[in-house]
Amino acid sequence: MSHLVSKIYKGQIFMVFLLCLGLISCKETEPADDPTIKPEENRFTKVVLTEGMDEPMEMTFLPGKRVLIVERKGGVKILDENTGEMTLVATIPVNTKYTNKEGAVREAEEGLMGVIAHPDFEKNHWIYLYYADPVDTQHVLARYELDGNTLKEETKKVLLVVPTQREECCHTGGGMVFDQEGNLYLTVGNNTVNPRTGSSNLDERPGHENSDDQRAPGNTNDLRGKILRIHPEDDGTYTIPEGNLFPVGTEKTRPEIYTMGHRNPWRPTLDSETGYLYWGEVGPDASVDSIWGPKGYDEFNQAKGPGFFGWPYFIANNRPYNRHDLATDTYGAPFDVNNPVNESVNNTGLRELPTPVVPAFIYYPYGVSEEFPMLGSSGRSATGGPVFRKNDFSKNAPFVFPAYYEGKWLIVDFMRGWIMAVTMDENGDYQSMERFLPSDNFSSAIDMDFGPDGALYVLEYGSAWFRGNSNSKLVKIEYNAGNRKPNVSASADVLAGAVPFTSNFSSEGTSDYDDYDQGKLDYSWSISSDSGTKEVLQGENTSYTFETPGVYKVQLTVTDTKGESNVANLELIAGNDRPAVSIDFNGKNRTFYFGENTLDYQVSVSDKEDGSTSDGSIKSEEVAITFDYLPVGFDPIEMASNQSGAESMAVLNIGRNLIEASDCKSCHQYDTTSIGPSYTAVALKYPNTPANVDMLVSKIINGGSGVWGDHAMSAHPQLSEADAKRMVEYIFSLNEVNSTVTSLPLEGKLKPEIPADEDGQGGFLLRAFYTDKGAGNITSLTGEDYVALRNPFLDPQLSEMRKGVQLLTTPSINFFMVGDQSYLGFKDIDLTEVKEIVLYLGISSRNGAKGASVEVRVDSLPERLLVKLKKLRKHQMEVSDLQQEYHVWNGEDKILRNLLRNYLR
Repeated sequence: MSHLVSKIYKGQIFMVFLLCLGLISCKETEPADDPTIKPEENRFTKVVLTEGMDEPMEMTFLPGKRVLIVERKGGVKILDENTGEMTLVATIPVNTKYTNKEGAVREAEEGLMGVIAHPDFEKNHWIYLYYADPVDTQHVLARYELDGNTLKEETKKVLLVVPTQREECCHTGGGMVFDQEGNLYLTVGNNTVNPRTGSSNLDERPGHENSDDQRAPGNTNDLRGKILRIHPEDDGTYTIPEGNLFPVGTEKTRPEIYTMGHRNPWRPTLDSETGYLYWGEVGPDASVDSIWGPKGYDEFNQAKGPGFFGWPYFIANNRPYNRHDLATDTYGAPFDVNNPVNESVNNTGLRELPTPVVPAFIYYPYGVSEEFPMLGSSGRSATGGPVFRKNDFSKNAPFVFPAYYEGKWLIVDFMRGWIMAVTMDENGDYQSMERFLPSDNFSSAIDMDFGPDGALYVLEYGSAWFRGNSNSKLVKIEYNAGNRKPNVSASADVLAGAVPFTSNFSSEGTSDYDDYDQGKLDYSWSISSDSGTKEVLQGENTSYTFETPGVYKVQLTVTDTKGESNVANLELIAGNDRPAVSIDFNGKNRTFYFGENTLDYQVSVSDKEDGSTSDGSIKSEEVAITFDYLPVGFDPIEMASNQSGAESMAVLNIGRNLIEASDCKSCHQYDTTSIGPSYTAVALKYPNTPANVDMLVSKIINGGSGVWGDHAMSAHPQLSEADAKRMVEYIFSLNEVNSTVTSLPLEGKLKPEIPADEDGQGGFLLRAFYTDKGAGNITSLTGEDYVALRNPFLDPQLSEMRKGVQLLTTPSINFFMVGDQSYLGFKDIDLTEVKEIVLYLGISSRNGAKGASVEVRVDSLPERLLVKLKKLRKHQMEVSDLQQEYHVWNGEDKILRNLLRNYLR
């Protein structure tokens, strides 16, 4: 997370003189760096450096414009900004599965979770990795030497081990940052079960230890739910710096602890001027206050020194949870913020916890925050971000932000996609916030930091959990005080298909903010593939016919009149059509759940190369079908864990079916020796590494002998490399912990069941997913369909289209529609079988409201008007007065009878 400041090297006097002249010339045309003037948004340019990573987690900066990125499954990669090349330098063996007490296996939130380069990397080449040990139930902080693009395994030094549990989800932390004294800060998650209540977890019943957060975040003698502060030594050990929460030798404490009482602290940063520590912290899921205590809040926190931040007893601005005895299901008084104690049977630390309890710096629920309304409403996942200090960068760093952002903390939320600039006063206390680049969205931002060049780097995980995403990317935001680079957008109407096919490329959305560049931009399209294809086309829009199978990179380069350029990339797959997945819901509504006891469904898959489920060439076990209940404010990671398990097993079943259809079983059995070794024995002999996968693929296709005896292994030249690789992946899975999530059949009856401890305000998600077999050596493609059933109450705060609305949060939440032609709307609403719409309307006399006409429409077409309530006024707000306005609407493909009843809230 820290960045390495470039050193300034002396050149010849003549060269320095020329440079100074150039700088003076530029300064004459650039705006003055006035800290009171907010820069124009268009002076910031987004540059996409790389895309298509496999679950990127954290980044750190290396000399020579290189960025080191780690991926959850163990990938360690280096992006060279000079060439644009991404290199896999190592794959760290890590655990990626949970196995509960019943033996059920699902995808885990853990793996390779964090990375940072040592401040003296140029001298010692040390990097630090934080990962889940592949064998033992522990998280490990280890140091490696990185020489160029080689990670030297023999140099590994384990500094720190955090014992964990791997039975249940969630929360790992893994963010790291160095301070100016060489002390390393490490965030560690609580490693505790998420209760369905979405509240604090205080379960002290025997056998439920993993559900008691008092054993970790509230335990002074446990490293989980903490931010640790240690000083790594040259010999691979660490010492404890002065100023941590507990002095060395304090009974029932761990001296590594700097702050405690955390649920899931994520990406940390340090203010280089004040030394204050900042981080984002992901909170629980409750959407309303309840008998358990307050609703859930995410937090952005500040530590001016060591301290206790409240979890699991307090949240937000120290709002207390209630004591809860789950053995008797009884409740007690709220916890006392002035006298916090840990009396859990699972506590191994101090009973009396540190005071004062530090309240959250910024906190916000799923709905609109009364204290911080600018943060909006929707899903939430606080990531973190850096504090900007101009002195952190060398004078020749090209993209350093202007003085307006001096001392501001830039924060990002993974789910909401905004970046906020937070201003503190001279004491470091919160003062205000404002949206940074409000026209842009940074969804799934899992890490964010300034690089040595002064640009802001944003690492985006991608849209789907637990798998590689084509829309995962590393973006840098450059500040340009003078000439501005073009903003480049590229799209294609066809991204995959059987050959030949023609794709039309468009640069629509590309722009340049400098007047002198208008109409003068140069557009160049480069089309290349690993097989050697290299075509360059000119023009704002163009097309190309793909005749040879392969994976193609299409890059649009746009250059302005000053020679500054920017790019946008596309990936096209030629030789394989994307599979079509469809869920037939038997004519039922696909938006709302109305309490049906059963729901009929049928899934069909068709693929140009693979065939279809209807003709049996695509088998049921190769399709992943899941059905889940979604609580209000559900944890998307937990759901994705189940879905990913079903997807993984479906893909592995393709490999098994390829084995079953071949002659391999004449020599090999799954777990017993035949003429050749069993598949299980092969999996035990060879570690699952890319090199061993390639070796076994070669043996399957070309044959081999001499490893397991004198009997030669037959060649299978008819197999493609892609099919042989699927077979090898299935063989390796026999020696791995695999998901035990059961996929549903292709058709059947669903039985929606709301869990006993849920309020029924959530919904259900039916999802079907298929990964095709590729075509020859062409990569696989995926297809999916889903039916998301929500509660039929539509909260106006969550409307997706709106005009002329006001949201007031004090003294209570009120949503007003003000002025003529004001509206709110919801997208993708299915009205099948809907027979009644109930509007909850009110007119407030306190603000002088007189009433209005109300219309309910489908889309914006006049002929799709459902009903119009004319001249609705306060004295008319009675049910009997309004029933005359009810209408019947006959749609083109469905009939909707609308009875609108209006109640005064």
